[in-house]
Amino acid sequence: MYRVCLRYDNHKEDAEDCLMKGFLKLFQNIHSFTHNVDGSLLAWVRKIMVNECLMFLRKKSSLLYYPEEEIVDCSLPAEVLLKMDAAELQCLVMQLPVGYRTIFNLFAVEGYSHKEIAGLLGITESTSKSQFSKARLKLKQVLEQQKTTVYGSLGE
Repeated sequence: MYRVCLRYDNHKEDAEDCLMKGFLKLFQNIHSFTHNVDGSLLAWVRKIMVNECLMFLRKKSSLLYYPEEEIVDCSLPAEVLLKMDAAELQCLVMQLPVGYRTIFNLFAVEGYSHKEIAGLLGITESTSKSQFSKARLKLKQVLEQQKTTVYGSLGE
């Protein structure tokens, strides 16, 4: 769960605070948990942690959204992603602005729909889609810069 919290705030102390507050809420509300299927406890705990991180980011006023513009379709090449390990990709995601990173994590990692994200963050569905698209574009730009740096230095 600590890694879940780190996905939303890369300051270790803040992630630890979210983790501790999340577990406190979990233990205070454990009586309301109902076991439905295997893995439902994990999903419930993860949801608590994500919500705690979102509340922390709201309080910190660091959830900034950039103006909506035309949504750009940018697919990251599969061969680039296949060559990266999870830690490298996570490092790149953590470099995104907080608003981009939050929506990217909610959609791509946690599996929330844009409609659900809009409800969680108090934004429109189109803002969620736009911010996700911009996050992907930013990741693609960073990956292309790294590719140019690596291959450019090899060619010299």
